[in-house]
Amino acid sequence: MKITLNPDQEVVNTVREGLRQTGGYCPCRFERTEETKCMCREFKEQIDDPAYEGFCHCMLYYKSLQD
Repeated sequence: MKITLNPDQEVVNTVREGLRQTGGYCPCRFERTEETKCMCREFKEQIDDPAYEGFCHCMLYYKSLQD
């Protein structure tokens, strides 16, 4: 398993700017709770799922099953 940033630098820059504006909370979500603080609870659970491969909700991180 490997976690990497989205290879699209424009997406990374946009999401990081959103994180800066929200104080570290997922800019794609309306609620500001500990569950939506980056790296969000949803993606942490996806990381724990051995069968999951893909992007987090805001497309900043990617979980690959291969190293």
